[in-house]
Amino acid sequence: MKKLAVGILAHVDAGKTTLSEGMLYRCGCLKKLGRVDHQDAFLDTDTLERERGITIFSKQAILPLGKWEITLLDTPGHVDFSSEMERTLQVLDYAILVISGTDGVQGHTLTLWHLLKRYRIPTFLFVNKMDLPGADRATLLGELQARLDGGCVDFSAESGADFLESVAMCDEDTLNRYLERGEVTESEIAGLILKRKLFPCFFGSALKLDGVDAFLHGLEQYARCPTYPEAFGAKIYKIAWDPQGNRLTYLKVTGGSLKVRALLSNRRADLPEEKVWEEKVNQIRIYSGAKYQAVDEALAGAVCAVTGLSKTYPGEGLGMEASSEPPVLEPVLTYQVLLPYGYDPHTAMQKLSQLEEEDPQLHIVWNGQLREIHIQLMGAVQMEVLQRIIRERFGLDVAFGAGNIVYRETITAPVEGVGHYEPLRHYAEVHLLLEPGARGSGLQFGTACSEDVLDRNWQRLILTHLEERVHRGVLTGSPITDMKITLVAGRAHEKHTEGGDFRQATYRAVRQGLMCAESVLLEPWYNFRLELPAEYVGRAMSDVQRMAGTISPPETLGNDAVLTGSAPVANMRDYAAEVAAYTRGQGRLFCTLKGYEVCHNQEDVVEAVGYNSEQDLDNPADSVFCSHGAGFVVKWDQVRDHMHLEGLDLEAPGQAVEEGAAASPRAVVYSGGLEQDKELQAIFERTYGEIKPKAIRPRSEREAAGAGELWPVPPRDNRPEFLLVDGYNIIFAWEELKELAKNNIDAARQVLMDLLSNYQGFHKCEVILVFDAYKVPGGVGEVSRYHNIYVVYTKEAETADAYIEKTTYEIAKKYRVRVATSDAAEQLIILGHGALRVSARAFQEEIGFTNRQIREILAENNRHRRTLTVKAAMDKAMEKKE
Repeated sequence: MKKLAVGILAHVDAGKTTLSEGMLYRCGCLKKLGRVDHQDAFLDTDTLERERGITIFSKQAILPLGKWEITLLDTPGHVDFSSEMERTLQVLDYAILVISGTDGVQGHTLTLWHLLKRYRIPTFLFVNKMDLPGADRATLLGELQARLDGGCVDFSAESGADFLESVAMCDEDTLNRYLERGEVTESEIAGLILKRKLFPCFFGSALKLDGVDAFLHGLEQYARCPTYPEAFGAKIYKIAWDPQGNRLTYLKVTGGSLKVRALLSNRRADLPEEKVWEEKVNQIRIYSGAKYQAVDEALAGAVCAVTGLSKTYPGEGLGMEASSEPPVLEPVLTYQVLLPYGYDPHTAMQKLSQLEEEDPQLHIVWNGQLREIHIQLMGAVQMEVLQRIIRERFGLDVAFGAGNIVYRETITAPVEGVGHYEPLRHYAEVHLLLEPGARGSGLQFGTACSEDVLDRNWQRLILTHLEERVHRGVLTGSPITDMKITLVAGRAHEKHTEGGDFRQATYRAVRQGLMCAESVLLEPWYNFRLELPAEYVGRAMSDVQRMAGTISPPETLGNDAVLTGSAPVANMRDYAAEVAAYTRGQGRLFCTLKGYEVCHNQEDVVEAVGYNSEQDLDNPADSVFCSHGAGFVVKWDQVRDHMHLEGLDLEAPGQAVEEGAAASPRAVVYSGGLEQDKELQAIFERTYGEIKPKAIRPRSEREAAGAGELWPVPPRDNRPEFLLVDGYNIIFAWEELKELAKNNIDAARQVLMDLLSNYQGFHKCEVILVFDAYKVPGGVGEVSRYHNIYVVYTKEAETADAYIEKTTYEIAKKYRVRVATSDAAEQLIILGHGALRVSARAFQEEIGFTNRQIREILAENNRHRRTLTVKAAMDKAMEKKE
């Protein structure tokens, strides 16, 4: 049987699940017709769905229909769960849009229609509840044609000249053929539906099964099977967990076939190797309602769930299938997650991250400065459902703070951002051009850097770092958007550059550019349609103006008036209740998300947020340079004077950056080897003659005196040195200690303490070894002396990171401070405090080098300097021998 993936969509309470039930019943899949209000509908498999009477999670059912095997995907209709619905659209061949005959086209119906258009999904319409008073077919068809598309045609009677003429009017070529032949063929009708020029409309009552058979017949007759390639491809649209805790990856096979034990990978030419994964499929499940059938192979067109994949995400493409664009619908409100008193936020983040895998639009983030968890939600219903899910799945009772608007930031004019990262034995420099983009364009990344300046691999790595992170603006710390960021220049060191160096330089370049630019705050806006009695038009127009919105002239709809326009979400989010109050229930407000526009009260918002961009240690704009073997920080507004590459002159006439154009560096360092030097010298001598080396001339007193002015040598820092070591971080970063810790963590701690004692005895610095004890109930912290080092166990609710950050801040002004850790966030923070960081790997090498030096000294002493005690013992032994 040919396979089709068909989704069913609707505004909430339009009868979508009831229609699904009727279709399954009429096709023989169900012996008994269930009902949503009786809590026994086949596709309402979750307890929450049965209790509330709404669809919360997308479900699938297998629907045999003539020559077709249809996978029917039931999607949520409530606006709060729109993200779940939009993810399902990625795998649909056809869509069924259900319209309520008593309500007509509603606000969320328009949102669904725009999404179906964006994803280019052929659509059948079913107008439900036609048995209820007030449902008029002619009026509804006119509304569909006026508000959705003129191609909406009544298919209830698929014959007669009027029907054929209405179909032919949807396409000029079809109309010409109809005028010539007097008919429109079935294949032509199917082609028009597939091209989204014709939208068949059926009318009936799903609850009474009226019109369901005609609708199924039309779907069977006019649907067409897509052509799938032989090469394997799959599109992932959902992540979930079964009751046994198995992670399920829901996908549609879009090419070839998928077999059990097949090796899947996300490998792409433009994907860095560290992000590539390869995993095997353990099981393939074909779900129908709550039950499933395990199969050995899923052919192209099949929608299935697979186990064994742990790193997939919704929208990801596998094989020849490309990944999806970012979703259109996104939350506009953010809430603080209020945890039970004393509950560890890091543990909560680990649990909540599972929910973010299922719904990436939640955007669960940890605010390190405020030590708070924030989550983005669509509305109050989603909040209530999420609270219930967290309680039932994790046993955690959470609450949510007051909702705040999700703002965005952008810039008004082009600016160059520069970032340099050069601690000892590291090097990277990045120059980026930041340009404002069209509203709604999002972030776009590209390169205009010549490969003669920076190798292609480094360029691709920089672009990856640009894409992998949410970059924060400098006004309120909100994510940036509507911007094009182009790599114009960069530099690496052939020995000292590592991948992480370009990550730091790239982040700092973006941030430095934003600090130099003129930023503007963006806020979400609604498009609204307000239907209300004519006597309330003046009040409504005054309200919209007060909300800083825009409004079109009123239109007449029978005895009512219709107002359309747009307004900020911040002002209109609670206006529906106000409309219902002053119109005594006669007014209706429909809102759809328009996108982001310039904030109407930017100064007030910025002041209320109170964000200080220079104190945001997670997003530094300063750069790190190296001098005399030590790194030092240069403030963002002084960085350009220290850069090693020439910057852009954006004020120069004709200055532009094109794809492939290179930003010329100030100087190019030759890095050829000895053999290349000899070869070049031989070529030069064959051309110009032998090179006679010049005698080295001693500098004059005048030259020697001027050298100190040109290259002043900073005074040696003779302050006492402190070394702070993040104990558990080092233990689990060193393989030997990590293996030891698996069997005995106390032994691993003891070995590390002994190593640091030897280190201190050799280098004569103050060593403070810090261990996490923040999970110990009632712990008050402990500082003890082990031989010649200090060992600290932190108090309850205090991590080693927090202790080290606090201590570094206090002592870095008076002493030289180094911190040994591999925690990237901690490294950035201690750099901001004026301390130097040592990675776990570099510190391991330093410890090894110190131990070798100690052994060499001891061996030298044993060879050449015997102690008096040993000499006396040897002399005594020689006397006995004689």
